[in-house]
Order: sequence, then structure tokens, then C-alpha cells
Amino acid sequence: MSTNRPWLDSYSPSVPHDIDISEFPSIVSVLDQAIQMYADRPAFSNFGKELSYREIDKLSTDFANYLIHELKLKKGERVAIMLPNILQYPVAIFGVLRAGMTVVNTNPLYTERELKHQLEDSGASVLVVLENFATTAQQILAETKVKQVVVTSIGEMLGAKGLLMNFVLRHVKQAVPSYDLPGAISFSQALAKGRNHTLPNITIQADEIAFLQYTGGTTGVAKGAMLSHSNLVANMQQASAWLGENINEGKEIIITALPLYHIFALTANCLVFMKFGGLNYLITNPRDMPGFVKELRKSKFTAITGVNTLFNGLLNTPGFAELDFSRVRLALGGGMAVQKAVADKWKKATGITLLEAYGLTETSPACCMNPLDLKDFNGAIGLPISSTYCCVKDDDGNTMPEGEIGELCVKGPQVMQGYWQRPDETAKVIDAEGWLHTGDIAKMDDKGFFYIVDRKKDMILVSGFNVFPNEIEDVVASMPGVLEVAAVGIHDEKSGEAVKLVVVKKDPALTAADIKAFCKEELTGYKQPKVIEFRTELPKTNVGKILRRELRDSPKQE
Repeated sequence: MSTNRPWLDSYSPSVPHDIDISEFPSIVSVLDQAIQMYADRPAFSNFGKELSYREIDKLSTDFANYLIHELKLKKGERVAIMLPNILQYPVAIFGVLRAGMTVVNTNPLYTERELKHQLEDSGASVLVVLENFATTAQQILAETKVKQVVVTSIGEMLGAKGLLMNFVLRHVKQAVPSYDLPGAISFSQALAKGRNHTLPNITIQADEIAFLQYTGGTTGVAKGAMLSHSNLVANMQQASAWLGENINEGKEIIITALPLYHIFALTANCLVFMKFGGLNYLITNPRDMPGFVKELRKSKFTAITGVNTLFNGLLNTPGFAELDFSRVRLALGGGMAVQKAVADKWKKATGITLLEAYGLTETSPACCMNPLDLKDFNGAIGLPISSTYCCVKDDDGNTMPEGEIGELCVKGPQVMQGYWQRPDETAKVIDAEGWLHTGDIAKMDDKGFFYIVDRKKDMILVSGFNVFPNEIEDVVASMPGVLEVAAVGIHDEKSGEAVKLVVVKKDPALTAADIKAFCKEELTGYKQPKVIEFRTELPKTNVGKILRRELRDSPKQE
């Protein structure tokens, strides 16, 4: 057995122990190779409209030229993208990267408070936003450094079908609240302006920041993980090595239902499958499960990624079991724990093993993955992927032997540079030896497979999204009628976990409905409390720290 990396003995024969991170200097160089090799093959599909690799090349260049020549932005400036999965998203991403700038992925469902924090913190110069959410941006833009807003619509790149779609959304479903953004232009106008210019020769260094990917880390307010071109290229190379012989270059069709602003979909779907000349089939609204199943019926997909709740939702949607799974060779779950019951049902319905992988925003994201030839769900997060080191440490930083439980730590070329303008927060998670402390409690078996046991911190995982109690508590504590509040995670059949609030009233008239209404204004959907419990006092340590674990474990009090 290999002494340093015992998991290497469990690798498939075709998977290299290490990858060449110097093969591509930037994400743009990977894109350029894909365009050269697969120019006329479809790259992205949405609502029946396809964009080829050649078209992605042209459109992203137009957008890059708009940023450079029309807006006079400098290399390294930040561009925030606030879109669901539509064709404009990859065009914008690759345009920003071609211009040598940094993408700030932004959740379209953010509240004004959340959006303001991200735009302020990143110092974004431009915001690309879907018209459905433009009113949110309107309220806070004056308090940010945003110089230009580019507004787009669901149907803007869909031709005649898109015109009808926009009419229905705006006037029938009334899904587009009125907004007023003086000086804003449409995405099509931005591309047209860029078309008049020639892209300058831009040299992108491997250590330049490609994405500011916001996360709470293991605690606290959202922080921008600085993911360099080198970080993302490394993870693309690692995933490519792992998929290896299972990939049919130029012919893969992957279902991209997780939002591209989530690091899992961004890397695993958008970037990795682009490298292989695959087609990303973008699902704009996966919550519409019947509509989602209809889209699956239309596509000849070969791979799908998702979180446990998405797979569970599909399994419980009429018509899913009748789909043709004969071409599917990869079903990959991440973002949250895959439940055995769901994995077993998936295997029974599709004949495909639902593989679990593990990663973090801070690791671009993949760290561990199960072998692709795994016959059945094993409950492990898998083996550390090529060029990745994992270990389990105790609270004193000592490495624990196999079978012992401690904090999972990761080292590899995919680990972030640190948190944007927060060296103190970076130092909390990356130690002097370069180990990233994940905050997850884990163990390793004698074959090198890792298993997540628990979470060290109090982070709540709702449908694959991190929810941090400190943020929720800060928001609710600002209500005049609240004396004390604690937020904890509770089990939820649909989302894995949900937010529970335990509140001590200052105003006896305060109701759960009042709190929920307040949270709806201040917090995006997955962060809003599902359960609210009132108590006369909160359990605390002798120094006054609230005992969240006791609140999670204790029965509800009236």
C-alpha cells in the first residue's frame, strides 16, 4: 500500500496520480482549444435554441470588446453576473474572462441587502442582470461602485420564440416588476457595440483571479473566494483525468440544472464538459419538475449532475421513470450529502449508480470523488482526486490515523488563493502548511475512501446551499420585538436541512408570521426559516455563548 497517499491503490488504472497544471495557462486557453476542435458543434442549449462553439467564441469576444473599448474597463476589474441558466450566462462569463477581468457570480434571488453586500465587497464595476430582478438592483445601486448595468431577458437570445416568451412573462404572468435604471442597456446592445471593435492581445497569468465566488466559508458573512485561472484549470484537469475513458469527446450532452452561479455547475458542467466539446443543456427553472422532465424527454443526455434534493424531486415526478436512460453514463451528486434511499431509488429507476462527490467553493470545487465504475452507493464522498492530498486532523493539528474521526483538511492546486480582502479570515481556514480546514468532520478507511461524519461548524445546508446562522441571527435580531435569537438546522425531507429559529420575545405581541414576513424581505428563499419556536430563554455556556447544538437536539418547547 502507498504510504503517503493510500487512496492511490484504489484508483482506476486509467486515472493518473497527478495532473499537469501547466498544460493550459488560463481558462481562456482551454476555451480556445475547444473552439478550435469543436467549432461547429453545439456548446449550449436552452429552450430549444443552440449556440455552437464558434458562436460562443464570437459572442463572448463581442462582450469582451464592449467591456474593454466601450466601458474602458481595466484588466482585473470585477463584473457581476446575476442570471439564471440562460444562454447569456456563458457568453458573459467567457466575455469577462477573455477581457482579463474577474467574474462575480451573483444569485438572482438575492435580497437588496445581500446584493448590496456582494457588490460593495467585490467593488464590481458592471452588473449584468435579468430584468425580472432589476428592481432589486435599482434599490441599492447608488450605494455601490457599479458604473454600468446590462439588463437582459429570458428570451433575448431565443429569436422569435423569445419574443413570445418575453411577452408572456411580462404581461401575462407579470413576472417582471417595473424598474427604472437610467443608462442601462440591453445585452444585445452591449454585444452590438462590442462588434465594432477588435479584441486586443491580452495575456492572462495563471495566478490572476478568474472568479470571486462568494461563500460564507465555514462561518459568518459571505466572503469572496479568490479562484485563480490556475485553480479552475487544475480542477478541470483533475475532473478530466477522473472521467478519462468514460468521456466520448464532442458527443456528450450534460444536463445543467444547478445554477451556473453555483461552483459545482460552473466547474463540473460548464467548464469541464466545454473542454471535451460537450453540450451543456441549460435548465432555467428546475423547480418546475414536470417541465424539467419534459426537457429531459427532448434531450439525448449522457450525463447529469445535481444535489440530493434535485434527484429526489425527479424520482417523485410523474413521467421520469419512463425516460430513456440508455445513453446515460454519469449521474453525479454533490453540494450536499446524497442520501442512500435516494441513491437506491435512482439506481432502480435508471440503472445508473448515483455517484457522490465532495467539494467546496474554496476548492474550485472538487476534492474527492467516487470511482466511476462503482457498482452501488457506498456512503463515502470518494477518494481524493489526482494531485490532491486529504487528511483528518484533531483540534491540535495532529494528523489522525485511518478510522479515527477529525476535521477534513485538503491541499492541492485547486485550493483558493484566499478570501478577497480578508487575510484574517483566510488565516482561519488555511494553515501555515497550506492545508485548507474544511469545517467538516470526517474519517478515512483503509482503502483511502473518506466519509463525512458531521460538520464542525454550525453551517446549515439547504438544498446544497450554505446558510450561516450568524447572518440569519443578525437579520432577525434587528427586529424591534426580538430579544434573542438562535438559528439552527433541522432535518427536512425536501431540502435535506431547513432553518429553524428559536426566539426570545421582547414584545409579547410578536408572532411567527411577523418574523417570517420580515425574513422574506431580508433573506433569499433558501435562507428563510421554516420553523419558528418561541422560548423564554436560550441555553448558553457559562460565558454566554448560545448552545446551538442543544437547540438542535432538544425537543420543541412551548
